[in-house]
Amino acid sequence: MPLYPLFADLADRPVLVVGGGVVAERKAAALLDAGARVRVGAPALTATLAHWAAQGRIAHLPGRYRRTWQEGAWLVIAATGDSALNARVASEATARRRLVNVVDDPALSSFQVPAVIDRAPLQLAISTGGSAPALARRLRENLESLLDPALAPLLALAQRYRPRIRQRHADLAQRRRFYDWLHDGPVRRLLRAAQPALAEHVLQLSLDAPGLPAARSSVVLVGAGPGDPGLLTLRALRALNEADVILHDALVPPAVLDLARRDAERIAVGKRGGGAHVAQDTIHALLLQHARAGRRVVRLKGGDPFVFGRGGEELEFLHHHGIPFEVVPGITAAVACAAYAGVPLTHRAHAQSVRLVTAHCRDSLDTLDWPALARERQTLAFYMGVGSLDTVSRKLLAHGRAASTPFALVENGSLPQQRTLAGTLAELPGLARHHAIAAPALLIVGEVAALAEPLHWYGELLESCSRQPHVPSPSAAMADAA
Repeated sequence: MPLYPLFADLADRPVLVVGGGVVAERKAAALLDAGARVRVGAPALTATLAHWAAQGRIAHLPGRYRRTWQEGAWLVIAATGDSALNARVASEATARRRLVNVVDDPALSSFQVPAVIDRAPLQLAISTGGSAPALARRLRENLESLLDPALAPLLALAQRYRPRIRQRHADLAQRRRFYDWLHDGPVRRLLRAAQPALAEHVLQLSLDAPGLPAARSSVVLVGAGPGDPGLLTLRALRALNEADVILHDALVPPAVLDLARRDAERIAVGKRGGGAHVAQDTIHALLLQHARAGRRVVRLKGGDPFVFGRGGEELEFLHHHGIPFEVVPGITAAVACAAYAGVPLTHRAHAQSVRLVTAHCRDSLDTLDWPALARERQTLAFYMGVGSLDTVSRKLLAHGRAASTPFALVENGSLPQQRTLAGTLAELPGLARHHAIAAPALLIVGEVAALAEPLHWYGELLESCSRQPHVPSPSAAMADAA
């Protein structure tokens, strides 16, 4: 039979927990959070339970279980390691018409403790009827990733203003539209941006104004990371699930776009050398068009939008036109490619600084401070530099960088087709041509790049022409799998 879902108010009500071990401690902690008056009966207690008893937070009933412990209890939880004792506790609780839970024994229980997602005052409870608690926990973890942390302060604010909202919007249809605005509009965005006083001020203004507040446009600038969908932040995932329109770069893979709302409009606005090119002015116009239409717009950019993207330009444009915006950072290519290639960008034995450099055209290369870049004991990460490897190598060597300086060139970083090419600076252009390295690829130059071979763990490792490609031994591969 299905269970009847129930949220119990246990504030200042006595509850009995039989057992003094770690499981009983966990149950007592949850009951204390609910405001219950917890009695714990057991011959001995964990250190934490004993500390709570000394503080007066719980009442300790010492010794072996007695049925009198159940007097006055609203709920009973049996959490001992003795199945016979648990069965006795359950039987006596049932005889007294008290709800009882026997940990890990649904057959003896008259209620189950669900897996809980707490965004007080919002609570979500997941139950499998005691048949699969591990699955319930996994579902809770999945749902946790989708819930906005701003929900808790938003609901608290809505709860506090509920009488005024009901008075201001007596018509039920109007009230529903107001709540839609409250849940999706500027108040929630301000709470997400850690501006609670301003959020409350906006809510007050909306209640003083005539009619319903108009839907305000907004844009969320989201960093999609290097390509592996698992590297998206939770906030990025929530933004994708809320978006009506997604303007995405060419480097954003389908696997990331597949995480968005199924009915969201997807517009490709990528810029790739030698391929389709969408002008920045066109992107600005699209952002403005869809935002002013009241749609929730996500501008999805590869890597991090503020590292060699045009996120700053786009925010300046939105600010100029009065469009509210948020920014969700992403894992930038230098961090991701280095990590997936086994190269620490800094290492106290090799490098104490990192420089992020763009090398996508001759104009940008000519403006670089090459003498500073050629210094030792620093790591250089060159973005968009596949077409400029000859120039980069020549300039660094000409300004004093040693020919033996290690490099790691990471193609398609974090994706299943990732290839990492390792060698020395003098070999760089020839090796890249030999292995037909193509964009997107990130170049790492510096002493730390020598660690690409011993610390390599993902994708294919390519090496200099005089050596064979790195292939793990069968025994090593089996050990890794184990």
